[in-house]
Formats: sequence, C-alpha cells, structure tokens
Amino acid sequence: QAQLVESGGALVQAGGSLRLSCAASGFAFSEYDMSWYRQTPGSEREPVALITSTRDARFAESVKGRFAISRDDATQTVYLQMNNLKPDDTAIYYCHARAITEYIQYWGQGTQVTVSS
Repeated sequence: QAQLVESGGALVQAGGSLRLSCAASGFAFSEYDMSWYRQTPGSEREPVALITSTRDARFAESVKGRFAISRDDATQTVYLQMNNLKPDDTAIYYCHARAITEYIQYWGQGTQVTVSS
C-alpha cells in the first residue's frame, strides 16, 4: 500500500528555517516525480516545489531563492528545505507523488508550518 508520511512541520519565527521530510513507501519511488504543495484555510492547494525523477527542480515564484527540494532514492525520502521563512508561508504542507509513465498519484496527510511575525 502506497504511503507518504510528512514530518518536520513546526512553529518558527519569521526569518527562520525548517526542513520538511516525506518518507515514501509501497511504490517505486524512483519512477515518480515528487512535489510539495501547501494549503491555507479557504484556499486552493498550491504547488510549492517539484523535483522530477531526473532531479529537475522547479519552484513557485513566491519561494524561489528561499526553498530547496531534494530527494534520496535510496531511502525513498524527499525533503523541502525552507529558509528565510515568512508569515505568508504559514500553511499545511503536503507531499505528492506522481508516476512518470501513467496517471497514478499519492498524497500525504500534511504537516503544519506556522511562521510567526
């Protein structure tokens, strides 16, 4: 059974850093593009960062230069390093997996990030 488990969310002051982790299991991790999304109450879930199976990385404009995404296929883990955090980064962050060869996707349960001003 496929599973994504996020961790690392916390309360942090503006300007601080956090690293989110997403541990994957139950599917061929190396054959999936991995992403982080975030969502605030009353808003649509929005993409934050993507790392493809070939390690091509893309970021939302709002986090470019502050966030980094990486993956470790050996441990089936994807990370989101968040630096210079802002109150607007406050959200639930979700891990997402999408197969590169067919339409299969999985979501994690989310981890809360709160940035105080």
